[in-house]
Amino acid sequence: MVAARGYFGIGVEGISKPLNVGNLFRSAHAFGADFVFAIAPAVDLRAINVSDTSRTARHLPFYEYASVEEMALPRNCRLVGVELLDDAAELPSFTHPERAAYVLGPERGSLSPDLLARCAFTVKIPTRFCVNVGIAGAILMYDRLITRRRFAPRPVRAGGPTESLPEHIHGDPVLRRGRSRT
Repeated sequence: MVAARGYFGIGVEGISKPLNVGNLFRSAHAFGADFVFAIAPAVDLRAINVSDTSRTARHLPFYEYASVEEMALPRNCRLVGVELLDDAAELPSFTHPERAAYVLGPERGSLSPDLLARCAFTVKIPTRFCVNVGIAGAILMYDRLITRRRFAPRPVRAGGPTESLPEHIHGDPVLRRGRSRT
């Protein structure tokens, strides 16, 4: 399996159910996240280990911020809010940034206006109503995985791929000015 270029992290704001954030962080670890974070959690985050059986915080950087103002992201990392808003981009039509941090809101609420103001993008999962935070995060990370990595093409009829992934062809190095080296 070849990793995609770039990196991503995923986090929550104002989360109040430790099992939900534990499930989200475990999925983040499984999907290859590079870091996880929590902003103003309304729960003791040590309780997430009940559902985070992979112990994500042992394997990935984990950041906890007391407020939106305190949150710091890596340089050139684009913050993407996941929220069921009318003007949010629908996930199937969204191109994921190469360097991204995704943030989901609390179980019974929305992302704060201060956090939404910091987001470069907002996306929504086209569902009839909000889904569980852990489920929403897993759908989001799966979409990132299938759109940013190379996989064999889907066949026209039902079933698995009928042809293998073509070998990647490396071209000549390209200089920043657009000229090839010879």
